Amino acid sequence: MFLLLRDFLKPKKKKYATIPSERSKQEVPEGIMTKCPECKKIIYTKDLYKNKKVCLHCGYHHRMNAVERIKHTLDAGSFTELDSNLTSINPLQFPGYEKKLEMDRQKTKMNEAVVTGIGTIAGMKLVIGVMDANFRMGSMGSVVGEKIARAIETARVQKIPFIIFTASGGARMQEGILSLMQMAKTSVALKRFSDEGGLFISVMTHPTTGGVSASFASLGDYNIAEPKALIGFAGRSVIEQTIREELPDDFQTAEFFLKHGQLDAVISRLDLNEKLATIIKIHQPGGEIQWLGN
Repeated sequence: MFLLLRDFLKPKKKKYATIPSERSKQEVPEGIMTKCPECKKIIYTKDLYKNKKVCLHCGYHHRMNAVERIKHTLDAGSFTELDSNLTSINPLQFPGYEKKLEMDRQKTKMNEAVVTGIGTIAGMKLVIGVMDANFRMGSMGSVVGEKIARAIETARVQKIPFIIFTASGGARMQEGILSLMQMAKTSVALKRFSDEGGLFISVMTHPTTGGVSASFASLGDYNIAEPKALIGFAGRSVIEQTIREELPDDFQTAEFFLKHGQLDAVISRLDLNEKLATIIKIHQPGGEIQWLGN
């Protein structure tokens, strides 16, 4: 079973569509075209969206917001959001924090840096959490930790899998120790979930860093990442100054983590739904999750 699963998780070779590099010189409305930051080629934005925001030339994974991620991951019309009313306050009276939160709410149309809810993949029910780096760089404050802990508890009570897509700059500095406490809270919730046989799949996207990478993001039964995602705790320059050594070029990339045994797989977004569905099916013999103690 291990060999079969390992082979199953291997990424497929991609064949990317060819788009003519020469476009009309005439002006086009803003947003019609997107330039890939990796290969520098121009792509029709609508074609990029159809391809799950993966570059049709080089396979670069453009950043997705929470709404896009949910749309491309779950079965159409299956998502029901949880705890959408929870919003952050300013417990430490950090200057300007409320204003920054309000600006992000208006910009993202979200109340916080994570969206949680219940939905289905290939008809199989699960709880999902999606972090959004567009809101305070996906930083984890009290509300982010609370929403994730509640989502895990919902999965435990309903005995369904929990999947989270991480994208974060780490703990939220404006909330100090209250932010760091969320590392323990989410980890304890996952331990309880795991003790009762729950399936947890962690999907790390670009970037997953700081306190998020050092807590729930790394605790999956399956730890998966998107290609070239930045994963790590401290910044590269900080580490180099500390150890006084030059780090490899691919340090803190998903591929580096996979090579050193810290990930189970690096999977293209184009293949991810199929892989997630198969993993969940493996844990559902007879159509029901095999819970410990049953």
